[in-house]
Amino acid sequence: MKPMLEIELCQDHFPVGAIAANTEKILTRAANSPADVVVFPELALCGYPPEDLLWQADFRLEVEAALVRLQMELPAQKLVLVGAPAYRDHQIYNALLAFGEGGVLAEYHKQILPNTGVFDDQRYFQAGTQPGCVKWRGQCFGLLICEDIWHDVPVQALRHSHCDQLLVVNASPFDTGKAAGRLKRAQYASAVLQVPVWYVNHRGVQDEIIYDGGSFKYDQGQMTSLGPCFEGSFDAILYKALSFALAGYVNHHHFPGVLLGLSGGVDSALTLAIAADALGPRRVEAIIMPSAYTAQMSIEDAKAEAEALGVAYRVISIETLFETVLAEVSGHFAHPEWDLTEENIQARLRGLILMALSNKSGKMVVTTTNKSELAVGYGTLYGDLAGGFALLKDVYKTQVYALAAYRNQQAAVIPERVLTRAPSAELRENQTDQDALPDYALLDQILCLFQEENAAVAEIIDKLGHEEAVRQVVALIRRNEYKRKQSPVGPKLSQRAFGRDWRMPIMQGMKS
Repeated sequence: MKPMLEIELCQDHFPVGAIAANTEKILTRAANSPADVVVFPELALCGYPPEDLLWQADFRLEVEAALVRLQMELPAQKLVLVGAPAYRDHQIYNALLAFGEGGVLAEYHKQILPNTGVFDDQRYFQAGTQPGCVKWRGQCFGLLICEDIWHDVPVQALRHSHCDQLLVVNASPFDTGKAAGRLKRAQYASAVLQVPVWYVNHRGVQDEIIYDGGSFKYDQGQMTSLGPCFEGSFDAILYKALSFALAGYVNHHHFPGVLLGLSGGVDSALTLAIAADALGPRRVEAIIMPSAYTAQMSIEDAKAEAEALGVAYRVISIETLFETVLAEVSGHFAHPEWDLTEENIQARLRGLILMALSNKSGKMVVTTTNKSELAVGYGTLYGDLAGGFALLKDVYKTQVYALAAYRNQQAAVIPERVLTRAPSAELRENQTDQDALPDYALLDQILCLFQEENAAVAEIIDKLGHEEAVRQVVALIRRNEYKRKQSPVGPKLSQRAFGRDWRMPIMQGMKS
């Protein structure tokens, strides 16, 4: 009978480039673990994705020195598996190294290198060609790295290894459908190999990528959760992911807190609530910046939101600034009639105030533009798009309302009329968003089909009707790529977010 070995999955955050700190974490966790086998995530030594850092000589030297240190200092009586770059014969591999008995017992190279979505593995790594396994104390452990388990060939190749257990190390980004897919692939691998599957995942934030953890063991039809993840209803999962992303980004950069413009609208209300929940109200400051076009109810609602959440706020009017700017520049306008120019001046004045307060305080500005607005360019460069982190960048407007309602179920911090009144930028008299855009329920359906599912324009029209609206929205998406290229990073939540997932040329001749 084969010995029973205790296995620990070390789900944790391993920041990109923090090789020394990651090495210390690996050594400490391995030394303190009571397990016989200790498993760390994909590229835990250097963080994932390291991108062009992989090509820097200093980075390579630090990685190689860290690997020597691990070999010397990891406990010899344990099997410790660490994801790390392996520089071999002028090639770089995404590798999993098995340390034990004072040496490296096995080195496995990732076979399937994803090159879609947020992944660029083929830009940096050479693909492995051989199945991986390591023998330890009478047992054989099969090895896979992240994308390998999503494809049949690497799994099937392990059948000849006659492994007793399968270890899968991951830096698997969160999206709303990912957890179910991971479990399905573990079920497949377990059925093919007739062994338990141990799945360890990174947990943390790297730029726009959220690593949600959710490490688990799957054996004989049973899944055992071995690491925290986002749980609950669909809205609860999204809300937790957004909170996690904001806290991770702010804390990594050591910002003392955040600032945001609070307008009395639903986007800024939701952003404020998430920020207060993620960071604590003392690290959040709201700036209310009314103009002559700001409704009194908007000011009242903004104040009520801040007070309900215990967040400090200031009221700084832009009326005088706006009048001064117009007095100075309007005589130089080619066309004196009111248009987007005057609206954009107001938005940029608000951005100027927020960035000035940010510079003086060290607090980061969180923008409040949602995915629907960003898609069609309903935002002002150097105005409401200015900031350090676009929290709602991958949240449709219809989802904003759903998340606001979800938050109010926990405690009513957003006034009801914010959720029921017509949305408006309030940059001119009696303005509503639907003066320029289709209703958000239709807009978001069009966006999802075109941007996330890559549907053809004709397909979308066949499915939804509303030909004029569909062509208008697609034209706006294509026309406003330049704005998205200049917008802040924001957390990826969907299967295709604006950012690393979406790589479109600014100059293009596609028709709508």
